[in-house]
Amino acid sequence: MKQYTLVEGAIDASRLAFGCMNLSRLQDAAEREALVGSALDIGINLFDHADIYGAGSCETVFGEVLARNPGWRDRMFIQSKCGIRFAGDTYDDGPPGRYDFSYQHLITSVEGILQRLRIDYLDVLLLHRPDMLMETDDVARAFDELSASGKVRFFGVSNFDWAQIELLSKAMGRRLIVNQVQLSLMHAQLIAQGARINMPQAFASAVGTLDYCRLHDIRLQAWSPLAQGDLVHPPHDAPDTVHHTSALVHELANSYGTNPAAIVLAWLLRHPAGIQPVVGTTNIERLRQCCEADGIELQREEWYSLLERAQGQGVP
Repeated sequence: MKQYTLVEGAIDASRLAFGCMNLSRLQDAAEREALVGSALDIGINLFDHADIYGAGSCETVFGEVLARNPGWRDRMFIQSKCGIRFAGDTYDDGPPGRYDFSYQHLITSVEGILQRLRIDYLDVLLLHRPDMLMETDDVARAFDELSASGKVRFFGVSNFDWAQIELLSKAMGRRLIVNQVQLSLMHAQLIAQGARINMPQAFASAVGTLDYCRLHDIRLQAWSPLAQGDLVHPPHDAPDTVHHTSALVHELANSYGTNPAAIVLAWLLRHPAGIQPVVGTTNIERLRQCCEADGIELQREEWYSLLERAQGQGVP
């Protein structure tokens, strides 16, 4: 699989990342090990975690896989996210209750992540979602300590707009290398409009986020890049735009001799920003199908036709 350079001379990561959000749903340890091993064999070397995935259980089972295969760590770039906690600072079931970028929470979170993953350091730590009470000096102090101790090599963010990145970067004095955002053919505001970021309301600060990241060598990672599979198997009650887009996706899949999921991912990969989809399937065959996107380069007319179908209107 072709790779992107996240940090010159330090991290060359596969164009597709493996998302571990659902890993603990596999009840059999052998299945989990086979899935992670297959991802490596296919050429995926970036593994994406978050401390809240499965209330920490996804990191725990991944750590068990690494304990049985210690040689795999050197072949991997492991990233995790923190900054979301639940009301009462517990991992009870229910929606997140708080965002917390305080110095102590970040330090404690990374300690927990490393213990669950059974590793000595993270290659990349991301702040999961913006904390509206963020004290940038606190974050900078935590990052400095985590870097100096060797517990985190590089840092990034998730679901940030360009102004939030700029504000944090000013306090840090270091480059953020990743911004992970919701991005897919059916959630393409950052690409098509530049006026919205991860929510239906429009925010002026989101304008230019994609180009800002390109300008500052911040890799855009796409979570939910397959739009929950709606373009592969559209629900009967899905909007017409979904059905019409899915029809073109299947037509192109036949034309390229591949599968629909690969076409949906190839649409993201075709963009010159070098977008890195994070694929979270727990099915090895589906993972292989997704990776076929790495060998597809859509033609310009095909790319725009997919965008027009998904937007339900022609481009301006």
